[in-house]
Amino acid sequence: MSATTKYLLVSLPTSISPSNDREEAQDALRANVNDHGRVSPFSIPELKMGTLDALVQQADDLAKLGPACDGVVSKIAEALSSILGGDQDKIAQQKAVNDKPLDQYLQNFSWNRMKYRADRSLPELARMLQDEITGIDSDFKNKYNQYNQVKNALTALQRKQTGNLSTRSLASLVDPSVLVQSSEYLETHLLAVPNPLNKEFLKGYETVAPMVVPRSAFRLMADDEYTLYAVTSFKKHSLEFIHKCRERRWTPRDYKYVEGGREEEQKEMDRVGRDERKLWGEVLRMARTGWGDAVMVWIHVLALRVFVETVLRYGLPLEYVCGLVKTTPKLSKKAKQSLDKAYSYLGGNAFGKDSKGRATNDDSALPEMSGAIADSSDYTAYVYYEFELE
Repeated sequence: MSATTKYLLVSLPTSISPSNDREEAQDALRANVNDHGRVSPFSIPELKMGTLDALVQQADDLAKLGPACDGVVSKIAEALSSILGGDQDKIAQQKAVNDKPLDQYLQNFSWNRMKYRADRSLPELARMLQDEITGIDSDFKNKYNQYNQVKNALTALQRKQTGNLSTRSLASLVDPSVLVQSSEYLETHLLAVPNPLNKEFLKGYETVAPMVVPRSAFRLMADDEYTLYAVTSFKKHSLEFIHKCRERRWTPRDYKYVEGGREEEQKEMDRVGRDERKLWGEVLRMARTGWGDAVMVWIHVLALRVFVETVLRYGLPLEYVCGLVKTTPKLSKKAKQSLDKAYSYLGGNAFGKDSKGRATNDDSALPEMSGAIADSSDYTAYVYYEFELE
C-alpha cells in the first residue's frame, strides 16, 4: 500500500435516510463522500452492552489501547524496513493481514468471531486484544534484540578484518618472527602511525621515553591511512613509551601472538555469520506475522471504539451504518468537510453555521461524555476516526 493512503471510519445513524433503511443510509454516506474517496461497508457485529457508565469507561480504555496498537504496528514496520534494507517492493511483499493484502483485508473487513466471540462482554474483548498486542510486542522485541546483538557482533568482527591498521585485527598480518618474545627485559610494540606523521615518528621515536632500542623501528606494512611499525623497548619503561606515543597520535596496538589465532578468528567469523543469517530469517518471519497480527488487533480495537461511541452517540435501538473510506491525506480533508456539511445537524446545538454556511462547533454545547468523545477541537457531530498504515 502506498504511504499516501489514508482511511476514515465513519458511523452514522440510519435516520440519515428518509426510509431509515441501511442500504439507503450507506448510499447517502457514499454520495456525501463523493469523489473524495472510495466507501466500503465496515461490518461490526452486535456486541454485548453494559451500563452507560461502563460504556463511558470502556471508551476511555479503548482510547488508550488504540494508540498502543498503532505504536506496535509502526515499530514492527520500522524493523521490517531495516531488515530488508529499505527495499519498498520487498517490504510490501511481506505486509499481509490474515493472508490478504492490507487493502483487501480492510475493504472486506469481517469481525473474527473465532478469536473474539461476540457473546463476550466488551471489557473481556478489550482485555483479550490488550493481551494479544502486548504479547506480539514482547515476542517480536525479544527476537529483534537477539538478532541485533548478533548482527552487531558480526559487524565488529568484520570491522576487525576490513578496517584500517589502527583498528583491524593483526592476527593475519603480523609475522611472529618480527616480535621479541620470551625476553625477560625487552618487548616489541606495534604502532599504527598516521601516514602524514611518518617522518616525525622516525625522527623522534627513540627519544620519547628512556631505553628505547635505537634503530629498532621496523616498517611492517601500510594502508591509505596508517603505517604499522614494530619498535623494541625495555619493559621497565614500556608504559611510559606507550603513553608518550598516544600523546603524539601514534596508536599502540595491543597484540600478542597466539598460535592458530588467525584460524580461530576465521572460525569465529564464520560461526557468527551463520548465526546472523539464521536469525535474519527468523526475525523476518516474525516481523511478517507480527505486523499482520498487530494490524488485525488494531482494526478490531477501532471497530470496538466505533461500536461503543455509536451506542453513546445515537442510543438504542442500535440502528446505524458504518463505512470505511479509502482516500488520501489531501482528499481526506475535503471528504471530512463534505461529511461535516451534510451531518453537522447530528450534533444538535453543538454545531451551527458561520456566515459562509460552513459548520462550526460551540464548545459550551458539547456533550459531557468524558473520554468517550475526543476533546472539543477534534469533536465531530458523528462517529469518525482516521488512520494511516504504511
